[in-house]
Amino acid sequence: MEPTDTSKSDYFHRVVDCQWACPAHTDVPEYIRLIAQGEFTAAYMVNRESNVFPGILGRVCDRPCEPACRRGRIEAKPVAICRLKRVASDHRDDITELLPKAPRQKNGKRIACIGAGPASLTVANDLLPMGYEVTIFEQYAVPGGLMRTNIPAFRLPAKVLDEEIGYIVDMGADLRLNTPVKSLRRLLEAEEFDAVFVGSGAPKGKELELPGRHETDRVHIGITWLESVAFAHVDRIGERVLIIGVGNTAMDCCRSSLRLGAKQVKVMARKPREFFKASEWELEDAEGENVAIVVNHAPKSFVTEGGRLLGMMFEKLEYDVEHGEITATRSLGDVFFPCDDVILAIGQENAFPWIEAGIGIELDKWNVPKVDKTTFQSTLPQVFFGGDAAFGPKNIIWSVEHGHQAAISIHKFCHDENVEERMPRGVSLSSRKMGMHEWAYKNEYNGVARRLVPHVGLIERFKKINIEVELGFTAEEAALEVQRCLNCDVQTVFAAKLCIECDACIDICPVDCLTITQNGTEAELRTHLTAPATNRSQALYVSAPLPQTGRVMVKDEDVCVHCGLCAERCPTAAWDMQKSTIHIPRAVDEEVSACPV
Repeated sequence: MEPTDTSKSDYFHRVVDCQWACPAHTDVPEYIRLIAQGEFTAAYMVNRESNVFPGILGRVCDRPCEPACRRGRIEAKPVAICRLKRVASDHRDDITELLPKAPRQKNGKRIACIGAGPASLTVANDLLPMGYEVTIFEQYAVPGGLMRTNIPAFRLPAKVLDEEIGYIVDMGADLRLNTPVKSLRRLLEAEEFDAVFVGSGAPKGKELELPGRHETDRVHIGITWLESVAFAHVDRIGERVLIIGVGNTAMDCCRSSLRLGAKQVKVMARKPREFFKASEWELEDAEGENVAIVVNHAPKSFVTEGGRLLGMMFEKLEYDVEHGEITATRSLGDVFFPCDDVILAIGQENAFPWIEAGIGIELDKWNVPKVDKTTFQSTLPQVFFGGDAAFGPKNIIWSVEHGHQAAISIHKFCHDENVEERMPRGVSLSSRKMGMHEWAYKNEYNGVARRLVPHVGLIERFKKINIEVELGFTAEEAALEVQRCLNCDVQTVFAAKLCIECDACIDICPVDCLTITQNGTEAELRTHLTAPATNRSQALYVSAPLPQTGRVMVKDEDVCVHCGLCAERCPTAAWDMQKSTIHIPRAVDEEVSACPV
């Protein structure tokens, strides 16, 4: 193999698994270290650079970072990355003076954002400080989009939404509430916008067309029902409720039902638990409130009598599962479940009745606009899409990243630049060495178990629908949890010319990730390591030929725990611990790069 080129930003970025897995690439180790130092305000601002909504996402993010966390490879539980994000928000000082400001002198470009959800708000957040005038059209009386209407207040309090949305709107966005866009053609013709961003979400819940579906009014569409609950249009439900579907929306529906008077709530799943779409922590929270999750039952019909819903008929199934795939399905007969209400939470999809044919936006076979996955530009060049409106339902952190990328494209489009030409990511390294055996980070392994987030008691939490269930970590609890972070952004950097092949680093490595061996193909090297490197999704580090024998130092980045023992033991300083900082370009960086020197 050729020596590894560590100058490429993605090499070290991939080693910081949590940051790599985060769609917005939040610098997780950096903000955790700041929390460890009690610098909560600084930790919040590091978060806000990338994810824009630390207080919101610290409560409801889908946490793609946590399954990737290196801590989860050496013990059962990853670092509580998401809840530490909330710690930064809960314990920070006033950040008003630290927020970006919009200049008084505008740049003459006007942008329309359709929908006041996370994607549109991120576009506004990125463009307002650059002198753009941003108008946000929102159909409801309050901003927030599906963050407001589909995430219950007991998970995401309105005051948190109001505060973090306010930081953006207060920069000078023209927020037009109660102003739905009913015709894109009229919007494009009536006002002189230089570009339009569509961040209207995926507002249409999927139906379940079965016998009896339209013979009663007690069958509800999940996201529509949650919206009615959020705006207090619905304040009660029957005592026995069936939730059809087992995604995160289903979990919000079942827990909301309990707060509106339901005594018995069952979530009906067609497949076994390993195929559920809901996050494991969402399932745990629901089951902690005594929601029953019934697996392997496929809905067959709604049973009614004179317009009154009696229940539902299901087919009970049995599955054979091999290697995560269903290989056979057998019917065990029909089962009746009585209920007073049914809530359908089987998915949602895009809906654009206000986008007319013939205006230049090409639709695919599902009647969804064709959108470039890099630039977020539609086939009508001045119209961009992001969030759920672009590619269907995901989660808030994806919407934020879509907003960042769309803002870059909008900026380049408005200045007649090629939207496909983007600044590359960058990486910088800085040594953490302070002395012979001292480092500017805490590198010893701490075996403390993952902290459990305290919750409001079961009796107290049901008194009002807006009582936040999770209380968040105290500063003292956070001080323990942050010690579980392995500082994966502090990289082991090797200088082959200094190596004397004494094997000291190999002897002391606690996870056997280092080997000095003859070079060969990647397949050969993976089997020659002290501990064979089986995860091919993460690269091997291969050094230049060593001066003594011409062999190479090979490191399995997948299992390294960044303890720094190799650098401490090395007598020639061939190993060094260096902090990697990944530079992710935003719209403002594109502006700076275009300025003449």
